[in-house]
Amino acid sequence: MRGRTMVRSVGVEEELLLVDSRTGEPRALSTAVLAAAARDPRSDEEVFESELQRQQLEFATSPQTVMGDLGEEIRRCRAEAARLAEGLDASVAALATSPLPVSPTIGTGERHQWLKEHFGLTAQEQLTSGCHVHVSVESDEEGVAVLDRIRPWLPVLLAMSANSPFWQGEESGYASYRNRVWGRWPSAGPVEIFGSADRYHEQVADMVASGVLRDEGMIYFDARLSASYPTVEIRVADVCLDASTTVLLATLIRALVETAARQWRDGEPPARHGVALLRLAVWRAARSGLEDELIHPETMRPAPAEAVVRALFDHVRDALEDSGDLLPAQDALAGLLKTGTGSRIQRDLLARTGSLREVVAECVRLTRS
Repeated sequence: MRGRTMVRSVGVEEELLLVDSRTGEPRALSTAVLAAAARDPRSDEEVFESELQRQQLEFATSPQTVMGDLGEEIRRCRAEAARLAEGLDASVAALATSPLPVSPTIGTGERHQWLKEHFGLTAQEQLTSGCHVHVSVESDEEGVAVLDRIRPWLPVLLAMSANSPFWQGEESGYASYRNRVWGRWPSAGPVEIFGSADRYHEQVADMVASGVLRDEGMIYFDARLSASYPTVEIRVADVCLDASTTVLLATLIRALVETAARQWRDGEPPARHGVALLRLAVWRAARSGLEDELIHPETMRPAPAEAVVRALFDHVRDALEDSGDLLPAQDALAGLLKTGTGSRIQRDLLARTGSLREVVAECVRLTRS
């Protein structure tokens, strides 16, 4: 591994939708689920957390270096969340937006109420579920060098994870409408090249000092330094319907981080694409998923989605090979390209059944399978 003796660790946070077992409608049960976890000696209550909306439940894996172990933990956490929800006549679904209409219920905590007061409908309507991938870095300087170099590849990850075609009972026209809703936050989206850790921290401090953001936890960049762990946190993806897609994303993200770190150590500068172009690439990925063209990260020109995904794979191939992930990632990618994203699966389910309730019911099953 070109002088490296350690494989980077990876952790995943997934946000799940809590839905009624009979109707598929979202239910505000996160507090009850967390209370059930606290009472249950079989449950590790520290794995689960509430989110802004009470119709959501989040879990976080432990750091892993073997992707097979990460996949097993994701499936175990999903199954445990489902078991706890079942005791309340509810289910969990790995859906990035609710296909059925919903009136979200913001949590009662001080932070959540502050967000409600300051951001109005942006906060009230923000029932979206993402997947956040943490990858270990050796220093903030290395972390910022990575952030600078992975910027143009992040929209590809969004396209691969797209899992939110419906909004309030309607077809949104987007593969990832979650991304469009999430983008209403003032700190969300692509960012500039920072160039150094000092510059990154200065920018974050200035944003908090503006008074618009409550604290550093509201730095909602598509990728950021974690405020709690020695990691970079890639936040651009929808929660994935199939856990194997989550593992594929985590595998590619670790390889992307390692590739960027190697470029930095070799003195290779980051691509100079401006934020305006990156925003267009994110929009294109949210609109199309893998069903149409994407903007190629190297040329910033349209190209078929499969060609762009394979360009990402080729970009990180050496890192995948060095970590032993090349063949499993190839197989997982072939499966994703054949089956399609969660967005495609949801649309196919609706075309087949004519019912968004049936879409939710099948997605509940797929979340645990």
